[in-house]
Amino acid sequence: MQLTNRSQQVNRDPMTLSERLYLPGIAKGLSITLGHVFKKTPTVKYPDEKRPFSPVFRGLHILNRDEEGREKCTACGLCALSCPAEAITMEAAERLPGEEHLYREEKYAAKYEINMLRCIFCGYCEEACPKDAIYLTQSIPPPNYDRETFIYKKDDLLLPAKTAAQERAAEGDPTPLNP
Repeated sequence: MQLTNRSQQVNRDPMTLSERLYLPGIAKGLSITLGHVFKKTPTVKYPDEKRPFSPVFRGLHILNRDEEGREKCTACGLCALSCPAEAITMEAAERLPGEEHLYREEKYAAKYEINMLRCIFCGYCEEACPKDAIYLTQSIPPPNYDRETFIYKKDDLLLPAKTAAQERAAEGDPTPLNP
């Protein structure tokens, strides 16, 4: 019983002289090989050359700071709710008196973790954040051998705060802080 009408009868005719010598088949194979030898190689020599990524490429996550160096994240939890892979976990805490220079709002993320093994780099966390506190960069995650190193904590994700000397250098004043 046939399931489809695509079956073909096998040709059992005896081979011709050229088919028995295999010379046309060898010549055809060599022509294909020589055609590939002179083409440009698609391989990128990675440490020396970097492959260009698409402008919409999503890489490592970064927690952003505001102009004064305070954390932008207010621990609203929208990024964790919008994550389809449930890779983001966070715990909120109240800002104490005297910590106004560290946190922007009354509430901040005391614990913020992203499990990169679960993350699918969809960008929903970036879109859901009302404060633009999290964004995905163009850099790729570094290779690791331990599962624990793929869980990025808040300290790994936060941009470093600018020091007073870096801010003065950015403004054009090259004098060091302590002469």
